[in-house]
Amino acid sequence: MATLSSNSTDAQVLAAYDDNASYEEDNSRAKADAFITACRILRNRLPLSAGRGPQTFTRESLQAEIEAAQRWKDAHPATTGSGSGRVRYLSMENFRG
Repeated sequence: MATLSSNSTDAQVLAAYDDNASYEEDNSRAKADAFITACRILRNRLPLSAGRGPQTFTRESLQAEIEAAQRWKDAHPATTGSGSGRVRYLSMENFRG
């Protein structure tokens, strides 16, 4: 279950955005999921463009962040039963010994 919701404050959403931006470095699908959630909430809450210090968010830049995280997740499938849902199997159909 996601830790962010409609009840989360802007400060909590921004903290989750920052805390989970290292999903690639940490090789963490859970962080990628949390990062995507934070991006989606920010995208929905912000006007067309908003800044925080030297950092500026736009809906387009947040959408690009979501797509990048989703591509990373697709390239790093879950090792447990949860995740992408893709099935992988070994076929010995054309094996010659």
